[in-house]
Amino acid sequence: MTEEQKKTLEAKLWDIANTLRGKMNADEFRDYILGFIFYKYLSEKMHIYANKILEQDSIEYLDLDESTEDGKEYLEAVKVEAVESLGYFLKPSELFHQIAKRGAKGEFILEELTSVLNAIERSTMGTESEDDFDHLFEDLDLTSTKLGRTENAKNELISKVLVHLDGIDFKLDDADADVLGDAYEYLIGQFASGAGKKAGEFYTPQEVSTILARIVTTGKTRLKSVYDPTCGSGSLLLRVAREVKEVGDFFGQEMNRTTYNLARMNMILHGVHYRNFDIKQDDTLEHPMHDGMKFEAIVANPPFSAKWSAKDLFQADDRFASYGRLAPASKADYAFVTHMLHHLDDNGTMAVVLPHGALFRGAAEGHIREFIIKEKNWLDAVIGLPANIFYGTSIPTCVMVFKKCRETDAVLFIDASQGFEKGKNENFLRQQDINKIVNAYRDKSEEDKYSHLASLKEIADNDYNLNIPRYVDTFVKEAEIDLSSVTADLKQIELDMKEVDETIKAFCAELGLEAPV
Repeated sequence: MTEEQKKTLEAKLWDIANTLRGKMNADEFRDYILGFIFYKYLSEKMHIYANKILEQDSIEYLDLDESTEDGKEYLEAVKVEAVESLGYFLKPSELFHQIAKRGAKGEFILEELTSVLNAIERSTMGTESEDDFDHLFEDLDLTSTKLGRTENAKNELISKVLVHLDGIDFKLDDADADVLGDAYEYLIGQFASGAGKKAGEFYTPQEVSTILARIVTTGKTRLKSVYDPTCGSGSLLLRVAREVKEVGDFFGQEMNRTTYNLARMNMILHGVHYRNFDIKQDDTLEHPMHDGMKFEAIVANPPFSAKWSAKDLFQADDRFASYGRLAPASKADYAFVTHMLHHLDDNGTMAVVLPHGALFRGAAEGHIREFIIKEKNWLDAVIGLPANIFYGTSIPTCVMVFKKCRETDAVLFIDASQGFEKGKNENFLRQQDINKIVNAYRDKSEEDKYSHLASLKEIADNDYNLNIPRYVDTFVKEAEIDLSSVTADLKQIELDMKEVDETIKAFCAELGLEAPV
């Protein structure tokens, strides 16, 4: 699929989402349109897979009669193979196209549709993929009054959505099947741009994701594992996969149930096999779900300065115990940092987005920061980002990069706060801005008023305050004013004015006019 065809697909999907939602808020309609796209994807994958299995018998999946003994026998054989390979199963009558076709005829499909979505989940029960499909469609509430006042109104709207989606060819049998995954990401981004503060719960701007992904994959073509403790829609994990030839396994945790469902759908839509991702739902700090595991790459955009319990029992938790202090209950930034460091493998790299305050706040945070730098030498780089590049907040942010096996005692500071393009609601990092940041990090290069390699002594002399202007001189010195030259210029202006005045008087005298005062 060409870039133009890809953009056409994205535009069509967004047009469906935007046109058919009516008076419903975009972030409310999001769960329906993304859920139905996912259902269509599962259906088409199932159809293609079943046809391949039945090819040797010259049978088309849709031609199977589900009511006959022969038909049931074939279906059972296909189901065993499909659940093992795809992780789920759909009967011919349950495929997206079949339901959409009935909706197009004006038939009432809501109950049947609900039954089909439940059947997808039931088909995984007792199998390896059960956790990955469990309650995956729970946000598609087809009884909600948001869809319409009456059952017929709801049915009409859902039928329209299905019919419009049915008319779009996802081209899943093409080699470049990940195009649909890209389109799905595009929609998530579009919904995020209109979701205000809620957007930060599920989406990291693509430009920032790219920076983090390229940093943690520096010098590597393959990764055993990548982890995001606040994974949102999973876009950051998937962005890492774009920067290498292969990622073995994806791990993540997300507190918000709806967003957790979105992340699992996103993984499957991008072709990540159910055996190769492990996304859990719970509060990462309070109830970590990947205890004892180490990861080669860790990326995260945690909620900025979120509150957490900071309970005394965490003093004995391996994630926090060695630092001597807990991050304050009012600001969990360093709780996330130390949680991530606990899971970072010795050969790994970790990049996390934080508010600027994490660079210089004192008390417990200052103590933790000093321990990481002075006792462990794990801080590798500090990158200052432009303000107003995240949905829902305009505060300036930074990226902190950590490595456990560093070959230097210098920390790279980058001030990238001025490299952006101004947008209507948010600012944007351009490709050249991203490249400059990543190249400076990879080359550990110094550039006047942009980047500086600071020794541990220099950082210690600054009391482990990492505020970037302490290390990168961003002050633009104004040209010095030569007062004697200014005085001379003023005197010349005064002389010139006198000459003009005399000329006017002489001219008026010649004409017999009274000169102006």
